[in-house]
Formats: sequence, C-alpha cells, structure tokens
Amino acid sequence: MTATKHVIAVDLGAESGRVMRVDFDGTRLNMSEVHRFPNVPVMAGGTLHWDALRLWKDISDGIRAASAGAAGIGVDTWGVDFALLDRDGRLLANPVHYRDRRIDGMMEWVFARMPRREVFQRTGIQIMPINGLYQAASLVRDNSPLLDAAHTYLTIADLFNYWLSGAKTCEFTHATTQQMYNPAADDWDRELLSRMELPTRLFPEIVQPGTVIGAYEGIKVILPACHDTGSAVVAVPTTTENYAYLSSGTWSLLGLEVNAPIINDAAYEANLTNEGGVYGTFRLLKNITGMWLVAQCRAVWNARGTTYEYAHLKQLALETEPYLALIDPDDPAFFAPDDMPAAIQDFCRRTNQPVPETVGQITRTVYESLALKYRTVLDKLIAVSGKTVDKLHIIGGGSQNDLLCQMTADAIGRPVVAGPSEGTAIGNAVVQLITLGELGDLKQARAMLAETVGTVTYEPKNVAAWEDQYARFKNIMTTT
Repeated sequence: MTATKHVIAVDLGAESGRVMRVDFDGTRLNMSEVHRFPNVPVMAGGTLHWDALRLWKDISDGIRAASAGAAGIGVDTWGVDFALLDRDGRLLANPVHYRDRRIDGMMEWVFARMPRREVFQRTGIQIMPINGLYQAASLVRDNSPLLDAAHTYLTIADLFNYWLSGAKTCEFTHATTQQMYNPAADDWDRELLSRMELPTRLFPEIVQPGTVIGAYEGIKVILPACHDTGSAVVAVPTTTENYAYLSSGTWSLLGLEVNAPIINDAAYEANLTNEGGVYGTFRLLKNITGMWLVAQCRAVWNARGTTYEYAHLKQLALETEPYLALIDPDDPAFFAPDDMPAAIQDFCRRTNQPVPETVGQITRTVYESLALKYRTVLDKLIAVSGKTVDKLHIIGGGSQNDLLCQMTADAIGRPVVAGPSEGTAIGNAVVQLITLGELGDLKQARAMLAETVGTVTYEPKNVAAWEDQYARFKNIMTTT
C-alpha cells in the first residue's frame, strides 16, 4: 500500500484565505482546514490596499501548523493584482486592491496608446478595467515614484511565493491575468509594455505550474496553477471532454479548457479571455460578477441590524415568487456601490421592471439573473469554440447553493454537476502531487476525483419557462 503523503495548499480568495492540509493515500485525497483567516482590505490615504503583511503572517502561521512531514507547499490567489519590490527585494508598498479608484479612466488612457483590438490580439485577454495592465499603467499616468524605485514586478501570488522561496519569478497562469503576456511570443509583451512606458526590466521570468522554485523550512515550494481559477479547473471531476466549467465564488468564471488560445474577431466581440492553464492548456472563459452581489447585499442588511446567513437568504429566495425582475450582474453600477440592494433596485427602475423590495425578492433576482447570464456566456463560448457541451461542472463555494445550481441547469437546459466545493485547494494539491510523482498526470488525477469526490447532479426542469425568461433577459441586456 502506498504510504500517505501530504502537501500544504495555501488558497487566498478576495474575502478570505485558508491553509489546507491535503493527504493522499494513493487512492483518494483527504483534506483538513488548518487555518482560516479573513482577507480584509484597508483604506489608507484614499487608496484601497490589500494587507499583504497580515496575510503573510496568517499564511506562515498556517504552514507552521501543517508543516510536519509535508512534501510540498503551493500558493494560489485571486488574479490581476501585483506587487513591486525594490533592488534589495523589499516590498515597496502594500499592493493596491483591484477595486481601487486608480483604474478610473485607465482603459481610455491605455487605448490611446495601443488600440483596444490590438491589446486583445496581443494578449487574448478579456478587456476588464481591473486587469493588471490598467493598474500598472496608472502608475505611469500618475507619475508614481514607485516606478523609479521598483526593481521587480510580481503578481500577488508570486509575492508570497517569493517570501516562501526567495525566487523572483511569475507563474504562468497568474501572469496571463495581467493582460501583459503574449501567448504567441510565450513571454511578456515587450511592445505593449513599451507603449505604456512600463519598464520592461521589471518583469521576471515566467515559469510553468508544476515547477519547484525553492524550499521553505525544508519543504519544497511547488507552483500550482497560482491563479485560483486555474487551480479550480484542475479539480473538475470529469472523464470526458464535452463539458464546461463554472468556478463559482466572489467571481463566476465560466469557460472551456482548450489546447490553444482562440484570438479572433468572434472572441473579441464576445469579450472572452484566454487565461493560461496547466500542462499546455488555456482556459477560454469569461469573468462574470458572482456571489459578490449577494455578499454585498448581505453586508448592507447585516449593518442595518438583521444578521442573515447565506442559507437563510437562499430559503427566503426560494419562498419568493419567481421572475419578478432581472439584472445584468456585470452592470458597472454593481462594481463597488455603497448600497448594493439600492443599486439593484435602481437598475430595475431604469429598465422599467417591477422593483424587488424584500430581502427574498432581491436575493432571488440576483440568483435568477446569474443563471441567465451563465446561459448567455455559455452560448457565446460554444459559438466561438465550436465545442460540444453536454454538461456544466460547478466547482467552488457556489456549488453548495442547490437553488442556484438548479436554476442554472434550468436556464442552460443541460445537467449541472456540482462539486467539489473545495475545488481550488484540491487542484492546488493535485499539481503538487503530480510534480512529486504521486499522480501520473492530469487525466489520471481527474479520473481519481470523479470516483472519490462527492458531487450532486441537477437535471434541467421548467425549460420552457426559463426560455421565456432568457428572451426577456436578452432584451434587458440590450437596453442597458
């Protein structure tokens, strides 16, 4: 019998982080949460920052608790953000949050220096103001002294990889989220950087997932897919190719796994993205605002004196009449409002719909709108790629929301396979175990997961009613 081996998966999301111990006995994975901690941004001097040092303290505490006998450590985080180091390898300033106002007007600034279509052609990445390109370019626009002092540009994941290993590198999947990587050149796009007047000397070597970059207290530091969605996709428990995936959390990332980026007019018009994947793959997907909408509603309601757990919100939505109103989850009004419920109500007023008033009505409006947005994006992915999709795998925290999973199956007219909810940490561990020789390859790992992780299948219901709502949703989308 194969001796059990364990690795440490550090998984940082936009709202919380955790350090997981993942044991593998040759047949199945066993996961245990060693340390969970909040990821709370800090506003200082009018700028919204990530508290990188606080996160590092929690990461190192968690690793210490799980380190005995560990064979590897891997870190995955949310995408797009970055840090700058000085010539001595010291952090110059706390990394800035992607929801900070410094990105205001940056797309126009960038496109004045390189046309929007050319930016997409060079990078294959969805045009979004939060991408690292627009954040980094804001330093040029604002004449930031940080650029003069900076010696190394690291993605947010690679900042923690550097503190663990001493290696100043950028992991492939995370580097692609910056919208400064050129897949044709397999390197940073030097022309794009030069047009933005970003010093090309700052950008280090890009390395692939599965690379051992050093050691931390005697434990190998192994790069998983350092972008959390990349790790989540590794954990899709499938033995077939005709599937789509939805990584459901603060963001919803809906996509297909492809062998090469699809960069053409159809992908550009659909504003799809080609993010790096593991072992030579790319992830053709679209970023959709996800559970952020409900989380921000909940924060407002809780601040008003009534505490709602997510299970309670789901039950209130279930008890509410269907199809009252619909929103576009990606409307700019929902990016960072002070009052999310009010923003949702305002959207409904300006699109001449009934206005949801109760907690249940607002929550159901969000869930139904997300399901229909998934249908919209899935249709575009199929049209652009030409792939056949027989089912949708939902992984991540959102896979535990049975109401939203059923709504999604109804809206897309295909079975939804929900789980695992811990997909990101599982995918992180799987890449480490492949590097360590405990698993043969990704195909073997997914077959193992298909047999051993718990999933729930939701068959589509009420398809005709949801088709009617889909037509209504598309009409609302064209009027906003």
